[in-house]
Amino acid sequence: MLGKGKHIVILGAGESGLGATLLALKKEWNVFVSDAGKVKEEFRIQLQNLGVEWEEGRHDEERILTCDLVVKSPGIPNTISLIEALRGKGIPVISEIEFASYYSKGKKICVTGSNGKTTTTMLTHHILKKAGWDVGLAGNIGQSFAKQVAENDREWYVIELSSFQLDDMFNFKADIGILTNITPDHLDRYAYEMQRYVDAKFRILNNQTHEDWFIYNFDDPVIKTEISRRKLSMKTAPFSLKEEIKPGGYANTKQLTINIKDQFTMSIHDLALKGKHNTQNSLAAGIAARILEIRKDVVRESLEDFVNVEHRLEFVAKVNGIEFINDSKATNINSTWFALESMEKPVIWIVGGVDKGNNYDELMDLVKDKVKVIICLGKENQKIIDAFSSIVDKIVEVNSAVEAVAHAYRLAKKEETVLLSPACASFDLFENYEDRGNQFKQAVRML
Repeated sequence: MLGKGKHIVILGAGESGLGATLLALKKEWNVFVSDAGKVKEEFRIQLQNLGVEWEEGRHDEERILTCDLVVKSPGIPNTISLIEALRGKGIPVISEIEFASYYSKGKKICVTGSNGKTTTTMLTHHILKKAGWDVGLAGNIGQSFAKQVAENDREWYVIELSSFQLDDMFNFKADIGILTNITPDHLDRYAYEMQRYVDAKFRILNNQTHEDWFIYNFDDPVIKTEISRRKLSMKTAPFSLKEEIKPGGYANTKQLTINIKDQFTMSIHDLALKGKHNTQNSLAAGIAARILEIRKDVVRESLEDFVNVEHRLEFVAKVNGIEFINDSKATNINSTWFALESMEKPVIWIVGGVDKGNNYDELMDLVKDKVKVIICLGKENQKIIDAFSSIVDKIVEVNSAVEAVAHAYRLAKKEETVLLSPACASFDLFENYEDRGNQFKQAVRML
């Protein structure tokens, strides 16, 4: 399969597709890139410079169905007819992460979960970097894994993995797998069957042996149930906010403790990231670091000085005493639950977008306690209005970030918080959650 001269098709010409193209060219595959949508200008220039054959606005099925291997963008569902036809012909369809792993000598720490995976990935990478390790950041963040392998393979990688990426990974193995939590998300891609989504997340354990590690959230009921059904061959290190764990980690209201090799402790108040969910993220990253025997002083310093990811509970500005928070990365109910739970002042909540099978009942108590106004930022808002109209007096519908911010500013009072935490995907009005967050920040700065 990995010999030169064979035919590979890269489906999707985004960041991961370009990375896979670079690596395939380096390994002397015959490359064809196909994107059913419009290719962004920056990627179009790169494709032209590489001199590969490519197409946009369509998939040439006749040509694609004669290839030896397909590397598919995670955004393309496995249910489309082209993917089904490829699998029917026995042509392997894999993710860019899987493809890159064939050529990388690096060891891998892989992070998945419904929430907290980006923060945990970045925090783990931050610790390894601070310790002076040769480490890359890949997957949903950082540069494409394949691009890094093609240009400068690293000794270690910290890789954030979505369920979509995991779906198309078969021979890949994580040396350390981290599962932050599992709550309903992306159910539209899993025929609205929760077990299918759970199975996708647990693919993080594929091919692990007794030498590998699995770090997981001991307090998560879905994970606990799933583990009880499986025979795990790898070493495990759970983390908890409810009970003391050995080996593993736990935290109470005063102290974070990790029991790996020997005990590591630090004050909960010294953590850079505040809130219960971030304590869990810090535990997961800290456990991974101690498994690798990174010095305690380095772990402590890293957990104290880490700066969080953009668009995740990001402070934007305070205007006339009104605080604006950008949590555009909250694309599901659970993320928004964490955001609302951490708010200490009355909230004007900007919510909405593309619903992924949301059940808003989980937010009822928090909304009742903390939210005084809801601003719906989306094309289809009826589900949100139906859910909350009985407990929130004022609900406004808007079609842009500028409108949302203008209404919020008018309706908020001094010492109140405007929180963009949409609980939905962004594709109805925006390019992605980053675009939504950036437009929100720009609108705030214009006040």
